[in-house]
Amino acid sequence: MKREINKRLIVSDFDGTLITSEQKIPEEVRSAINEYVASGGVFAVCTGRMLRSILPRVRELGLKGLVVAYQGTVIAEIESGKIIKNGFIGYNDISEICAYIEELGFGMNVYSGDLLFTDIPSDNPYLKRYEEIVDVKAENVSQKLSSFVYERKMDCQKIACLVAPSDRDELYIKLTEKFGGRFDVTCSARELVEVSPFGDTKGAALEFMAAHYAIPMSSTVAIGDNLNDLSMVKAASIGVAVGNAAELLKQSADYVTVTNNEGAVAKIIEKFGFKQV
Repeated sequence: MKREINKRLIVSDFDGTLITSEQKIPEEVRSAINEYVASGGVFAVCTGRMLRSILPRVRELGLKGLVVAYQGTVIAEIESGKIIKNGFIGYNDISEICAYIEELGFGMNVYSGDLLFTDIPSDNPYLKRYEEIVDVKAENVSQKLSSFVYERKMDCQKIACLVAPSDRDELYIKLTEKFGGRFDVTCSARELVEVSPFGDTKGAALEFMAAHYAIPMSSTVAIGDNLNDLSMVKAASIGVAVGNAAELLKQSADYVTVTNNEGAVAKIIEKFGFKQV
C-alpha cells in the first residue's frame, strides 16, 4: 500500500552513509528505499566515486533515474549509463596541481573518465583498501603524474590524495590555500583529500536533480558523512548528518541521525520521506 510522500527528493552519499563499514547495504535501508520510491518519492545517490564504481551498486539497489559521481562532476542515467553532465579540469591545471602535490611529497590518484592512474606503490595499504572498496584497479605510473597527464593532454574529473589520517588535515589546508577559489578542495574520508572542478559540487548536483525532476528545493533532503557532503547538506531543505559524520558536517546539518551501521538512511526516509499520521 502506497504511503503519502512528504519530502519528494532524498539524496544520499554512499560510502559512510548508505552502506555499512563492511560495504554492505542494510536490508532495512533497501526496504525503506523501495517503499519510498514505490510511493512516488525520488531517491538518488550522490558520491565521490567514479561512475564505473557506483553504477553497479545503484543498479544492485534497483534504482532508476540519475546517479551523481565524482563529487557532482558527472551525472548519468543509471539504466543506460549515458552521461548527461560531464565536467573536468583541463590537463594544464591538472599538471599544475599534481606538481604541487609531488612537491609536498604525497602520492595521488588521477581520474579521467573510467580510467584511474596512480603514483602510489601498488602494495600501499591505503591504495589496496581503496581499490577493494571501489572495485577498480589503478594503473601505476612510473613517471611523475604531472608530466604524465601533460604529455597525454589528459583532462581529469578529479585528483585524490591517499594519505595517513594524521596527514589529512594539514594537506587539506595546504591545498585549500594554494587552489581554493580555482578548484574545489574537499575530504571524503579520513584518508582522502580531493581536488575537483570549481562549482561541480554535490550541492550543485542536488539542485540539478531537483530541476530535472521538477521538484522544488523546499522538498529535498540530503544525507552525508563528510566534508564533501557539506554543500548538499546546506543546499537541501533538510540537511542530515549521520552519527559517524565529521564534526563540521554535524554542526552544519539541520538534523543528526544514527550511524551508517545503524541504518541511518532508513531512519531518515521514515522521518522525512513520508507524512506522519
